[in-house]
Amino acid sequence: MISLILFGLLILLLLISVPIAISLGIASTVALLVSGKVSSSYVPQGLVTSIDSFPLMAVPFFILAGDLMGQGGLSKRLVDVGRMFFGRYTGGLAIISVVTCMFFAAISGSGPATVAAVGTILLPAMVKDGYKPGRSAGLVASAGSLGVIIPPSIPMVIYATSANVSVSKMFMAGVVPGLLIGLALILYAWFDARRQGVRPSAQRFSGREKLAILNEAKWALLVPVIILGGIYGGIFTPTEAAAVGALYGFVVGAFVYREISLGSLYRILAGSALTSATIMLIVGTATIFGRALAIEGVPMALSNAITATITQTWLLLLAINVILLIVGTFMETIAAIIILTPILLPLATALGINAEHFGIVMIVNLAIGMVTPPVGVNLFVASRISGHPLEIIVRGAFAPLGVMILLLLLITYVPALSLGLPALFGM
Repeated sequence: MISLILFGLLILLLLISVPIAISLGIASTVALLVSGKVSSSYVPQGLVTSIDSFPLMAVPFFILAGDLMGQGGLSKRLVDVGRMFFGRYTGGLAIISVVTCMFFAAISGSGPATVAAVGTILLPAMVKDGYKPGRSAGLVASAGSLGVIIPPSIPMVIYATSANVSVSKMFMAGVVPGLLIGLALILYAWFDARRQGVRPSAQRFSGREKLAILNEAKWALLVPVIILGGIYGGIFTPTEAAAVGALYGFVVGAFVYREISLGSLYRILAGSALTSATIMLIVGTATIFGRALAIEGVPMALSNAITATITQTWLLLLAINVILLIVGTFMETIAAIIILTPILLPLATALGINAEHFGIVMIVNLAIGMVTPPVGVNLFVASRISGHPLEIIVRGAFAPLGVMILLLLLITYVPALSLGLPALFGM
């Protein structure tokens, strides 16, 4: 009865467009109070303790770092470098969009932030060069999901906290899968541009111009080196790296590129604070929802039901992929991680699946969910910045999504792609 109230109320609230954090909080509170198994102070205490975590401090700092670097001119310099290297090839702008998304992913840790930073600059240029609006926006929305796969990644921090695994090891495990998906999208971008008949850019750069572009972009190109090099070199923790990244983004944007004014700094801080507060509220209410499930014994019952019918690892992984792909279409990524990790991770580890490998599979699945309606946040961002209707962008994202699903299967069934690099570094 309590489980019925929990899920029924959540679905009802979501159907009437109540925000996910509020829906989770209301459903959990009502179910727990009706059950009578906890006191009335359980929910507010749980909201506080769920976000009282040192690793979670990295989330607001990575959000702020991404906003500062996007508004501070770093993304524009990265696009200029991409034009220099790939502009003269067929599909050059499409390739540049994917490459820049990959690079910005190593800065922001967020899918929507990556789409916004790259799409604002490149989508108008792609349409002007003859790319179809829906396909160009669909490609950028899909490539933007690399923001949560290539480290640093906010969902990886959330998963590591939920699964009690190392954030640094999760970051390392995401490198190869993220690069593989990026390379696959580059190949798709080249092929699709040829199919559309898009001509390569006639612009050529002299040696002096190339050096000038690289010199101008050197501060942006150093960001992944500082953040990831600092983490893997043992200089600072992921949380400290996020704070260093935010400070670096401010200094470069305000004093080197001089694109952050006092007024824009206020807007950046306010926007980052709002995003961080939203995420933390989701973390808190999703944690309460997960605890309500645990109190009712739902994870154990589901685990027993699945293990009684599925005993083969490959079949369990396939079932988990299907579940996550479905969940990703209607649930926000962070809420899905917090709720589903305690349910699905014990199933995976019981059949010998590594926790970090499972985490990468989960995050890639939910990254795909960022580009699938009705809750495909990357699609909404791409629609807003491009000015094109959502249905056109959804159609344009079909093919890149197919590419990502193929790579998801490869990552799922070849654990070495996720675990090889951490093992190489003795993690």
